[in-house]
Amino acid sequence: MAFPPGFLDELRARLSLSDIVGRKVTLKRRSGSEYAGLCPFHNEKTPSFTVNDKKGFFHCFGCGAHGDAVGFVMKTEGLTFPESVEKLAREVNLPVPRATPAERERAERTASLQQVAEEAARWFQKQLRLPVGRHGLDYLRGRGLDDDAIDSFRLGFAPDSRDGLLGALKRDGLPVDKIVEAGLAIQPEDRREPYDRFRGRVMFPINDRRGRVIAFGGRVLGPGEPKYLNSPETPLFHKGGNLYCLDRARQAATGDRPVIVAEGYMDVIALHRAGFTGAVAPLGTALTEGQLAELWKLTDEPFLCFDGDNAGRRAAARAAERALPLLRPGKSLRFLALPAGEDPDSLIRSRGAEAIRRILDLARPLSDLVWSLEAEGRPIDTPERRASLQRAIEHRVGEIADPVVRDYYRSEMRDRLNRLRRPPPPPWRPGGPRRFVRGPASDPSPFAAGAAAQRAGLDLDGSRQERALLGALIERPAMLHVLAEDVAA
Repeated sequence: MAFPPGFLDELRARLSLSDIVGRKVTLKRRSGSEYAGLCPFHNEKTPSFTVNDKKGFFHCFGCGAHGDAVGFVMKTEGLTFPESVEKLAREVNLPVPRATPAERERAERTASLQQVAEEAARWFQKQLRLPVGRHGLDYLRGRGLDDDAIDSFRLGFAPDSRDGLLGALKRDGLPVDKIVEAGLAIQPEDRREPYDRFRGRVMFPINDRRGRVIAFGGRVLGPGEPKYLNSPETPLFHKGGNLYCLDRARQAATGDRPVIVAEGYMDVIALHRAGFTGAVAPLGTALTEGQLAELWKLTDEPFLCFDGDNAGRRAAARAAERALPLLRPGKSLRFLALPAGEDPDSLIRSRGAEAIRRILDLARPLSDLVWSLEAEGRPIDTPERRASLQRAIEHRVGEIADPVVRDYYRSEMRDRLNRLRRPPPPPWRPGGPRRFVRGPASDPSPFAAGAAAQRAGLDLDGSRQERALLGALIERPAMLHVLAEDVAA
């Protein structure tokens, strides 16, 4: 029995190989997504059998056995390929497609639409290099992209013409109804002649997990709304279940590179060019449950990087709220704080890739954001106000479906609430006890309070300016990338 490739991709994406192998083999985690154990296919005393969840395969260095989840079930349970697929599909509640005439027709329909999208991508690329695309090319070069980047991401241009693409695809023998169905042309309700959906825009092809073009995003040049226009929902393209550059990020994640969610296409391209090849972006929507599921297939804790303005903070808050009910052990989010008015593209151009690396080091866990959603800006100077904060946080934590994660969040938030109840330390007064006491002249214990500072010859009281600088960093650690030069000085 033949299964559609898309079905097998979806099945493998939903499976946890270590869970399946772990039913037969005692596995021990080596690092990240890699496990080791005794090979079930030959007798051995020293583990040479490895399982890699991210890459989705097992391998034995002793006997050479190799394969994926389906292959492991076939080998260990004596099932055929179709039987193994059906068994695993039942475990993850994935309906198994049947080779009915309707299924064959659907597969042929999908293939024809992918051909339309691929031909459109080639045509847009060609227009960018023609005189009609000069403004688009100037825009991309003005954003710092060279020819290698433009070609690598297959960027193109849609001329401001009613039927430029439509006419070209018709001349290539592609049916008009398929061009409309692929979302590249609009059919008026009064049945007049269809016309191009994308006009006067720089074009960004959107690929599926396997790297095949399935949709487009277009940025308008000059005045016009919307600024970015994406393909509509089609049999090929579902906005809420895909991410820009997801195919590239899947490859990067196998090498344990960070997965970073940015807001725009140009941000993603800038991050890739700076070496952060796990960067992706939503497709014109707030981050959805389906996109979170895709991210957690790539890594346990993706980084969410939103612009450093009010809109970016609102986007981060929406993502946190959407993620809470979906949390499970080991699966969470981390948040990057960009300087006000910056996005990844502008930050990389002004300060280089090192600025992004510093921000990654200062990423905040989701629990910090959950606390900030309720506590930031809320007065807590009376028992009643602190009780109100407690109730709001408990309601927020109650949205977490997984009982284990929910209990740990409750414990974490109670600790924070309890710290609010403790009286602040009394202010230091001249003649009173010193907060920091210089130790003996001899070399102090390496773990004694202030030992490192004393060995470095620092005055623990410090100047007022230094205390203010360090105090600012304690309150706002994400400011380190802004104040790094002052700290060094």
